[in-house]
Amino acid sequence: MSGFSEPLSSRFLQQNNMDEEYVNKIWGMLKSAIQEIQRKNNSGLSFEELYRNAYTMVLHKHGPKLYEGLKDVVSGHLDTRIKDDVLKSLNNNFLSTLNRVFEEHTTSLVMIRDILMYMDRVYVQQGSVENVYNLGLILFRDHVLHFGEVRDKLRDTLLDMIARERRGEVIDRPSVKDACKMLMLIGVGERNAYEEDFEIPFLEQSRDFFRLEAQNYLAENSASVYIHRVEQRLVEETERAKHYLDNSSEAPIVKVVEDELIVRHMQTVVSMPNGGVISMVENQRYEDMACMYKLFNRVTDGMKTMLNHISEHLKTQGKDLVTEDENVQKNPVHYVTSLLELKDHYDKFLCQSFNNDRRFKQMISSVFESFLNINQRSPEYLSLFVDDKLKKGNKDVSEQELEAVLDRAMILFRFLQEKDVFERYYKQHLAKRLLFNRSTSDDSEKAMIAKLKQECGYQFTSKLEGMFKDITLSKSINDEFKDHTNQNAVRLPIDLSVHVLTTGFWPMATCQADVSLPALVQTTFDEFKKFYLSKHNGRQLTLQPNLGTGDLNAQFYGPPLSDEAGPSGSNTSVVSAGAKGVRKHILTASTYHICVFMLFNQQRQWTFGDLLEATKIPDKDLRRTLLSVVTGKQRILSRQGPVTPEFENSTSFVVNDSFTSRYHRVKIQTIPGKNDQEQDRVETRAKVDEDRKHEIEAAIVRIMKARKKMPHAQLVAEVVEQLNQRFAPGPMTIKKRIEGLIEREYLSRTAENRQVQRRLSFSGLL
Repeated sequence: MSGFSEPLSSRFLQQNNMDEEYVNKIWGMLKSAIQEIQRKNNSGLSFEELYRNAYTMVLHKHGPKLYEGLKDVVSGHLDTRIKDDVLKSLNNNFLSTLNRVFEEHTTSLVMIRDILMYMDRVYVQQGSVENVYNLGLILFRDHVLHFGEVRDKLRDTLLDMIARERRGEVIDRPSVKDACKMLMLIGVGERNAYEEDFEIPFLEQSRDFFRLEAQNYLAENSASVYIHRVEQRLVEETERAKHYLDNSSEAPIVKVVEDELIVRHMQTVVSMPNGGVISMVENQRYEDMACMYKLFNRVTDGMKTMLNHISEHLKTQGKDLVTEDENVQKNPVHYVTSLLELKDHYDKFLCQSFNNDRRFKQMISSVFESFLNINQRSPEYLSLFVDDKLKKGNKDVSEQELEAVLDRAMILFRFLQEKDVFERYYKQHLAKRLLFNRSTSDDSEKAMIAKLKQECGYQFTSKLEGMFKDITLSKSINDEFKDHTNQNAVRLPIDLSVHVLTTGFWPMATCQADVSLPALVQTTFDEFKKFYLSKHNGRQLTLQPNLGTGDLNAQFYGPPLSDEAGPSGSNTSVVSAGAKGVRKHILTASTYHICVFMLFNQQRQWTFGDLLEATKIPDKDLRRTLLSVVTGKQRILSRQGPVTPEFENSTSFVVNDSFTSRYHRVKIQTIPGKNDQEQDRVETRAKVDEDRKHEIEAAIVRIMKARKKMPHAQLVAEVVEQLNQRFAPGPMTIKKRIEGLIEREYLSRTAENRQVQRRLSFSGLL
């Protein structure tokens, strides 16, 4: 007891040599007191006197006698009283009896420990033996718990109670908790007794139980029901371990549940047709997927198993979307929209089911990149999608909604490996929007360019920004030209608006033909050219009639054809009753159209050969121009004579005086040739391949300029790393470019190792 002090009685101190009789007398008093404590008759004992007696024995080197005597007394009590009580209760109230006698035993040990405190502090430490309390626990284990049937009975009782609780019955949880606590205490600081007497059999029984339960549940239920059952079991077992098992049992029992209910059946659960991961993805079952993710994320390779099945399904979906038939081209807007919807579908699972898990996010990105680049037209389609969204006509779309659409388009852009192909198509589409004033707003265009610049750097967007700068400067030049004509009283036959384009910025091919413009147009352009060159000395200004448009006033004198007249282009249409007089329209058409139309003011009929000679428009372009006004929606001209698949030089054309339209302003679209789109793709691809050669060579030279000497494999790896943001060059392509640089003496191979290149540095090379 903490209140005791060491006795200083001279009577005891003077007895340096205690005789055996006196020692036995003292021990007899202590033994009697210990037995009274065990019988719970300790109210009349003087604990201070007992403590002094124990102190005297230890002080005079009789600690072994005291220690061994204590062991005999406790053992005797356990054998004669406690063991008998436990054995009698084997078939009736066993667990409560065992817990009761153990509690009584530990209570008596605490009082005995207080009496023998000095022995604990001196003899026990010097003799390296167990202290009083631990000695009593060990004796209880050896004499009671491990005697005869007691050990097996305790194990069977605990396992039976837990099994009944798993089946839904109510058990005496406090008794189980006390029993587990008892097993931990008798281990004296170690888990051996708890493990051997309870935990190992408990885990084995649990493993068998959950193995059978998993088989039954999988056979009778869907994956969704199964995973929620597993989740419930994990909660139950965790709660059980915390409530009445030792805390150290939580991890092992959870591991058993995970092994038997998750690991053993992972492949079966994820691939089940009625509720597996594919079914969850297709039916948007976010909660079920979240439950499966939490379960599978607990075990080794669980997340990998889920991702493998989901990624295979995503690959299949993606390939179905991007694969095209040879003769059937997909609608670009629908193509990109479908991909974005698929991406949104999986992103929703990422947020709601996978808690933004980095592995799932990487899987989505990797799979999207793989199947998006299967179709070589993906860069073109993405550019066309952006082109459609940035064109005028999307009246119901706000700026915020348009910004969101562009952000989503950038998601797919990041997956493109051939970003340089997208760049070339985007230049073409942007050029048409700017030149023909089709952009929904300059702010949206600049926002898209800023996104591309942030993603790929200044070099990617420098020409796009140059195109915008040209359009801005052109507006200023047109204003200056208008002021010039007003101040100098220059009377122009037509209104002229000019776009002055820098050759290196714009992607369109220049027109090499010297097209013969109408006199009014040529006179006005010459005046502008004179004005421009006077302000910008040393520059060249070349007219590009293939890119121009204009408005032309037209009058039609013949009787109009009824809109209900038969097939388009038929020469046997019905004249509308009462529709007489001159019909005036404004024709918005290309410069080539205007060149052709103006000739019909000179004579009524022209042959194809005469038009070709008079306009000097290239043959291919003239055919397309005529085709759009002879067989197109707006039939301004009529073809005379027999109808042939192609225009012959002798094919004649006249103005269709019966032309009519419900609109005053009529817009004429040029019909593209049958093979024009495919030819444009081939030309675009050829230009991209040519540009890539220069980019690869530039990267090689930059690297070698910095390194001076490098092995071939390392050089190839660094070139790929540098160019990966624009396209993925193949090793063979890089090798060819290295060979080309060696032939032109930019590089050379080292004499000692042909696989090592070095840079030749002499003036003018770099």
